[in-house]
Amino acid sequence: MPLRLAPLVFLLALLSPMAAAAERFALDPVHTRVMVAVDHAGYSKAIGTASGSTGVLAFDPTDWRQARLEARVPLQRLDFGDTAWNRAVAAANLLDATRTPEAHFISTRVEPVAGDEAIVHGQLTLRGVTRPLALQVRMNALKRHPMPPFRRTAGFSATATLSRADFGIDAWPAMIGDSVELRIEAEAFASRTARFSDETAPEGPLDSPAPAG
Repeated sequence: MPLRLAPLVFLLALLSPMAAAAERFALDPVHTRVMVAVDHAGYSKAIGTASGSTGVLAFDPTDWRQARLEARVPLQRLDFGDTAWNRAVAAANLLDATRTPEAHFISTRVEPVAGDEAIVHGQLTLRGVTRPLALQVRMNALKRHPMPPFRRTAGFSATATLSRADFGIDAWPAMIGDSVELRIEAEAFASRTARFSDETAPEGPLDSPAPAG
């Protein structure tokens, strides 16, 4: 390559969308909630929700293909509205939440669908079993939050369906349906310290979640 062209090529590389670094966000455990719905003996859909999810998002709204997501959902916080029912769901023959207290999702690729929609393909680990899962994701907003500390915040809605038997959760087949519907409402705030599990954690204080509201 002629030397006079080298600076131009370097500049174009810096300006390329593929070279741009995606912005880092931390999932807000206060404003992120996971809902599950599963058939209850044909009578109704049992609905449970879990708060307290944590994770990291690397995201550039102009290039969804570069997005990366890692999320952890605390299974012991899954609430079906009844203490005895919660204990039964967390028991060893179902979620086994004492031995495996988290569901862990790591994205593998992102497939853009529209300007604010994408399919996030990834691997979900549940009860010690890892299987592929595709999330249908819509970005609701990406802007400065109106409440202190006024951080840049991204909001998303997502849905998916999984087979509980695929993860070895096959107890009570006459009472509990196999298909589990997922709905996720998530917020994530811009973070300088957010790191994926395969990265070295930075030194210094961690970001705190946004206040409820």
